[in-house]
Amino acid sequence: MKLSELEVFNLAMELGEMVWKEVLAWDYFAKSTLGKQIVNSADSVAANIAEGFGRFHYQENKHFCYISRGSLTETQVWLKKAENRNLITIDALQIYYNKIELLHKKLNAYIKSIGSKNITNK
Repeated sequence: MKLSELEVFNLAMELGEMVWKEVLAWDYFAKSTLGKQIVNSADSVAANIAEGFGRFHYQENKHFCYISRGSLTETQVWLKKAENRNLITIDALQIYYNKIELLHKKLNAYIKSIGSKNITNK
């Protein structure tokens, strides 16, 4: 299996791009404070899935997926702060939360599958 075929990775990539596009519209102060934090945490979700996928041992893969899951939760917090500060609407926040909930479930399922015979890194 290739990384690009991994659904959880593709969902994480989508989340990062959604956040990036959102933050681009913010003013300088919002971008340089909250914006950098939220983009970094959202991008970290996919980046850690990728890093774990590229590791030799399945336990390392799981480790990086746990970090990815933490970054996903961090992203959720930054999004709530963005909504609190009127940078995104409550409707936009709900769209993000729905995406994060799906991604969280898929990531947990992927973590559970790592080390089993049905997932092979090639």
